[in-house]
Amino acid sequence: MSSPPAVTRLFGRVPSFSFEFFPPRSEAAAEALHCVICDLQELSPSFVSVTYGAGGSSRELTRALVERIQRERHIPTVPHITCIGHSREEIEAILENYVKAGARAVLALKGDPPRSCADALKRGAFEHAAELVRFIRRWEERRRLGSPLTIGVAGFCEGHPAEPNRLKEMDYLKEKMEAGANYICTQLFFDNHAFFDFRERCRMAGITQPILAGIMPVTSVSGMRRMAELSGGTNFPARLLKALRRARGDAAAIEKAGIHYASSQCAELLDNEVDGIHFYTLNKSRATREIYRNLGIRSSHDANSPQDQPLTP
Repeated sequence: MSSPPAVTRLFGRVPSFSFEFFPPRSEAAAEALHCVICDLQELSPSFVSVTYGAGGSSRELTRALVERIQRERHIPTVPHITCIGHSREEIEAILENYVKAGARAVLALKGDPPRSCADALKRGAFEHAAELVRFIRRWEERRRLGSPLTIGVAGFCEGHPAEPNRLKEMDYLKEKMEAGANYICTQLFFDNHAFFDFRERCRMAGITQPILAGIMPVTSVSGMRRMAELSGGTNFPARLLKALRRARGDAAAIEKAGIHYASSQCAELLDNEVDGIHFYTLNKSRATREIYRNLGIRSSHDANSPQDQPLTP
C-alpha cells in the first residue's frame, strides 16, 4: 500500500530519518540548540519534531522553536500536541499558532499531567489521543487549510505503561489510525525483536500506515537510569548492559559502547525495511552523527539503495 499524500509530503522518501528536540528554556540553551540543528541539517532529515511539556508547560517555547526552525532552517517541523488539561478552544488556538508558524504536521499525544496538577487530565476536553486526532481532522475541515495536516501518534513496542492488556492496547492504536492518523512513531526501545513483533501485530490488526522506530543511544549510565525512570517499562537487554559494564565506568568508553549498540540497532532495522528511524537527540548532535558514520552514510539520502526513488505526491 502506498503512503498517503500527507505522509509523502512529510517523509519525502522511505526510509525516513528524523530528529526530536525539546524547547530550550534559556537564551544560551536556545543558541546551543540552534548550532545542533544546523549541524544535523547536513544529514538531510525528513523532518524534525519538537516536544511539548507536561500539561502544555512549554507551549509557547514549542511554538517559538517551531517558528524559528521553519523560518531559518526550512526543515519540515512536527510539533507535539497533547490532550492533557486543554479545552477545545485552547487546542484550536495551539493548532492555529502551529499552522501560522509554518508547521503542516503534528504529533498527537495523550500526554502527561504536570506534577503540580495531577488532575489536569480530568479538566481537559479529551482523555485519549484518538479523540484528539478526530478533533484535529474536524478542525482542519472547518479551517479549510487546502491540504490535510500529517498527524502522527505514539506506539509502544513493549507495551503502554498504563495498559497491561496488550490486546486492548492494539485496539486503541487501531482506533487512533482510523480516527485519521497517518503514521506511528514508537517510544524508544533497545530490543529490535520487540519492534519487529510490534510491527507484525500492527499489520495483522490491519494497520498499514508507516511505523517509525524511536532510537535513543545510551551515552551515560546516569542518562540510562533517567530513561528507565521516564520510559515506563523499556527493556534494557543483557547485551547492552554487558557492553556498558565492559567500559568499567569510563565515560568516553560508555558513550562509545552506547553509540555502537544504537548503530547496530539501526543497521538491523534498515536491513529489515523499517519505514523510518526517529532519533531522540536530547538536543545534542554527536551521537546521531556518529551513528550515521557507523552506518556508512553521509546523509539520509545515502540510506536509499540506487533503485529506490523518492516518493512524489
